[in-house]
Amino acid sequence: MADLLNTSISGLLAFQRALDVTSHNITNANTPGYSRQLPDFQTRTPQFLGGNWVGSGADVAAVNRAYDSFLSDQARSASSAYNQSNTYASQAARVSNLFGDSTTGLSATMQKFVNALQSVANAPNSTAARQTMLSEAGSLVDRLKSYDSSLKSLDSQVNASISTEADTITSLARGIADLNKQIASGYAQSGQAPNDLLDQRDRLIDQLSTHVNVNVVKTDDNQMNVFIGNGQPLVVGSDPAKVVATSDPYDPTRKRLAVQSSVGTIDITSSLSGGTLGGLLSFRTEMLDPARNTIGKISVALADVMNEQHNAGMDLNGNMGGDFFAVGDVVVRPHANNTGNSSATVTRTSTGALTNSDYILTNTAGGWSLRNAATGATVPMSGTGTAGDPFVADGLSIVVSGTAGVGDSLKIMPTAGAVSSMQVLVTDPAEVAAAAPIRAQAGTGNQGSATITAGEVLNPTNPALRTAATITFTSATTYTVSGDPTVYTYTAGSNIDANGWRVQVSGTPAAGDTFTVGDNSTGTGDNRNMLLLAGLMNEPVMNNGTTSLSQGIGQFVGDIGVKTNAAQVTAAAQKVVAEEATESMQAVSGVNLDEEAANLLRFQQAYMAISQMIRVADSCFQSVLQATRG
Repeated sequence: MADLLNTSISGLLAFQRALDVTSHNITNANTPGYSRQLPDFQTRTPQFLGGNWVGSGADVAAVNRAYDSFLSDQARSASSAYNQSNTYASQAARVSNLFGDSTTGLSATMQKFVNALQSVANAPNSTAARQTMLSEAGSLVDRLKSYDSSLKSLDSQVNASISTEADTITSLARGIADLNKQIASGYAQSGQAPNDLLDQRDRLIDQLSTHVNVNVVKTDDNQMNVFIGNGQPLVVGSDPAKVVATSDPYDPTRKRLAVQSSVGTIDITSSLSGGTLGGLLSFRTEMLDPARNTIGKISVALADVMNEQHNAGMDLNGNMGGDFFAVGDVVVRPHANNTGNSSATVTRTSTGALTNSDYILTNTAGGWSLRNAATGATVPMSGTGTAGDPFVADGLSIVVSGTAGVGDSLKIMPTAGAVSSMQVLVTDPAEVAAAAPIRAQAGTGNQGSATITAGEVLNPTNPALRTAATITFTSATTYTVSGDPTVYTYTAGSNIDANGWRVQVSGTPAAGDTFTVGDNSTGTGDNRNMLLLAGLMNEPVMNNGTTSLSQGIGQFVGDIGVKTNAAQVTAAAQKVVAEEATESMQAVSGVNLDEEAANLLRFQQAYMAISQMIRVADSCFQSVLQATRG
């Protein structure tokens, strides 16, 4: 019934509820994730009395959250992007600091070794210089092993972090599912929004987005379904899935990620992005693994060119030099679920053709195929995979053995294991092959003006390499080489090759002039091979003969620096975007204490005014009673 008292009581209750809401806002001003709440005042249904519609007062029909789903999604996405870029940048900085130090970095360490080579070239008979060279070679190997060990340690830390991230995501998913259940029950019970539960759920989803990128879909019963990766369900209503860290099928020490739900287990490693987890996975794929492979490739290239040239030299004992460095072999790992017993023997055949990639060799119904492990791109290869006709691809020779089931696969890591087994094979300073094993000289009775170079070694394994041979000019334009009846046409400055060596004769020879190429066993002061060794750092031996070791190292260190700087710039930019998105959301949802203070005063005054109306109603009622008592 519309009357003064009932109307006043409705207002009293409405403003009491408004004061309760304002008090709740003030109390939670510093509560993370809290959205300010607003009382929704509505007039009561009026009544038709005495020919007029008379109002019946007011009610608080609902208490609503100050919430904008668009701004919330925007802030969530920005936070996820920032956490990914920030995680990547912080991890990348560790790798950059490892290789880029001006005194202990890779470029500085390699330069010290080159300087030691040059010192031996300057004083080939100096035992001290030779010992220093061997020490610097050992230091270089130790430094490369230290890099490899540090990268392995970093990989282990990434694996541990991935396991922790999986546990955290699973815990958050359970919390969201539980709140979904409570929220659905709250709506069903009262028809009103349980605002504080909604805030708690949004906060958990916000926290989840800092770990991995999420997609959220609201259902008809006000629950939130959460999806990650390529749409894999993490939370469906009140049913949470479980994210677990699983072992890589090729390497039990390496962690991958899978979603376990009522419908099965799905590997989601390659589809995850955003958040700290996305940053860790991107860092491992884009920087950590390539860095390990590149260090291995540099080590293989260094060992290959040093060994080849050292084998072509002669040491202080008059012996041919042997291999200077040893490196680890190609690593081949079978898939854990292979049904057959296939294996592969893989050797490096061309240092220049090696890449920074790992490969997956898979047995298909049509035969073996090779693809890039990181990109999945098919890698062309020739051969049949037998010992007589091996598969050949990207500087590798692959011989497959055993019986393979369809779908069986092997992971081939050409350079990842090279550094761990690297060592210096030469330990005696006298065994450093600084000299060339041959020396060419002109005959004492020569009449012409021709001269001959000291000679270079083409094939150190040729059994006749150090056997004396004579070049005899039968005329000014023809010559023969002892042991070879062929008469060759002479062209000044052109190559003359025989017995595994090469010389050039320049000038004008006379008929009967001779030049001898023979053993240099007395040439202990010779530095020709050491000069070649010192110059190897600038020879194009990598990337199909387009890049020298020095350039390769510079490019590697520079690329890490560029990637790290780009990641740091991106992280800084994403931080600004995330902060602006959060500020925009807080402008709508955040509690403003000044505004709440004003509301508190406004509702308090209204409450007091309504109280006065009740007093007026009471006074009127008392007047009626007194009048009727008569």
